[in-house]
Amino acid sequence: MKKFLSAMFMTAFVLVMTHAGYGMTINGAGATFPYPVYAQWAHKYQKLKGVKLNYQSIGSGGGIAQIKAKTVDFGASDAPLKAAELEKHGLIQFPMIMGGVVPVVHIKGVGAGKMKLSPNVLAGIFLGKIKKWNDPAIKGLNPGLSLPGKNITVVHRADGSGTTWIYTNYLDKISKEWHDKVGTGKAVSWPAGVGGKGNEGVSAYVQKVDGGIGYVEYAYALQNKLAYVLLQNKAGNFVAPTIKSFQSAAAHADWTHAPGFYMVLTNQPGKNSWPITGASFILIYKVQAKAETARAVLSFFDWAYKHGAKIAMKLDYVPMPKKVVQLVETTWKKTVKDTKGNSLWR
Repeated sequence: MKKFLSAMFMTAFVLVMTHAGYGMTINGAGATFPYPVYAQWAHKYQKLKGVKLNYQSIGSGGGIAQIKAKTVDFGASDAPLKAAELEKHGLIQFPMIMGGVVPVVHIKGVGAGKMKLSPNVLAGIFLGKIKKWNDPAIKGLNPGLSLPGKNITVVHRADGSGTTWIYTNYLDKISKEWHDKVGTGKAVSWPAGVGGKGNEGVSAYVQKVDGGIGYVEYAYALQNKLAYVLLQNKAGNFVAPTIKSFQSAAAHADWTHAPGFYMVLTNQPGKNSWPITGASFILIYKVQAKAETARAVLSFFDWAYKHGAKIAMKLDYVPMPKKVVQLVETTWKKTVKDTKGNSLWR
C-alpha cells in the first residue's frame, strides 16, 4: 500500500512539475528599457517556480527581428507595432510595464534635478544647434547654475532601440525642425553626437564624457548615479522624472480603444506628467508550435502582472493597471492557440 501511495505521489509530482514548466528555460530578446525589472522578476520567478528566463537585452530592433525569425519564444520592444504589421506576421503584442526616458548630463558641479531644459532647448541640443553649455538659451533657464563654456557632447543609441523610438517620438512632437529633418524611429540619422550600445552603453558613455548629454530609461540613471534634468512638460511645468510623474502621464492612456494595444505616451497632458513616458511591449505568435513553452511564457508574464508590482515600483517603473491586465489576458485566451486551434490560456 505504501509503495502504491508513493508511486501515486511521485506521478502526481511529475505531472504538477511538468504542467508548471518546472526546470524549463524560456527565451526572449529585445528592449533594454525594461531589462532591470525583467532581470529581477526572472530571479524571483526561478526561485519560486523553477522556470528560468533567458533574456537578451539587445535593443527593440533586435527583439522584433528575433521574434519574426522565430529564434526566441518572445520578443520585447518599446516601439509598438501597428495592428497591420502584427496581423501580417501572425503576432500579438501586449504592454508589460511603463516607465520614463530621461535626459542625463555630465557637467561638473551639476547634480541630479538641478538643470532645467525646455522642449525647444532639448531639441536644439540634439539637433546640434546648441553647442556649448553656457549658451544663452540654457543659461536663461538656469540663472542660478554656474555653467561652463564646455562643448556639449550628445550621446545617443548606436543600435535599433525602442528607447530611441520613444525619445525621438517626443522630439518629433515638440519640434517642427526635428520632425522635418530627423523624425521618429528605432534608429535615425542623428544630426550630432556619438553612439553607445544599449541603455548600458549610453549610461557608460555619459559617465565618461565631461560635457555629455544622453537619454536612458530612468532605472539606468538611478543605478549609474547619473544627473537627470528637469524637463518642461506640455502644461508648462518643470517636472522631475519620478514614478508619480510617470503615473500621471500613463493615467491618460485609453487602452480599451488601442488596436493591437498600440499606445504612445509621450507629451501627455497633466500638470505633473513626465513628457517622455513610454510602455514596453511583449511580442508572441498567435499560433504556437511548442504549446508547453507558450504556456510557460504566459504563466511568467501572468505572475509578473499579479506579483511583480512591488519589484517594478522599487525600480521606478509603473505596473500595468488591473483593467489593462484583464484586457491582455482576455486577448491571450482568444488568440494564443496551439496548432490544433486550442486556447493555451485558461
